[in-house]
Amino acid sequence: MSATTRSVTTIKVLPEPAGLPEPLAEPAVDELRLETVLGALSDPLRMGIVRKLLLESEEFDHSCGWFGLDRPKSSLTHHFKALREAGITRQRQYGLERRSHVRVDDLDARFPGLLALVADWTPASR
Repeated sequence: MSATTRSVTTIKVLPEPAGLPEPLAEPAVDELRLETVLGALSDPLRMGIVRKLLLESEEFDHSCGWFGLDRPKSSLTHHFKALREAGITRQRQYGLERRSHVRVDDLDARFPGLLALVADWTPASR
């Protein structure tokens, strides 16, 4: 028999502050589909966005500038929209910017253990 060790990464879940704007359109919890969620996470950039939110959040939600991604704004808009439409992140409009956070409770309810796998994921080195 061989023993397997697995790291356990702590996911940051910050409390939702009062007075937030309404979230943008997103699927309800019972509408979350595993194939859609996995499809959105199949892109390494999107997986990295979700992982960073899970492990490094400094506030309840973050604008796309916080991620420090060197991509055109149109590309980032596409990736954040894909995550929201898959039901992985929740976005809110704050004036001219949108901020995102991971729907941890909703995803854990539908797909237990999925976010732990994302948090434990190690990006491929370039």
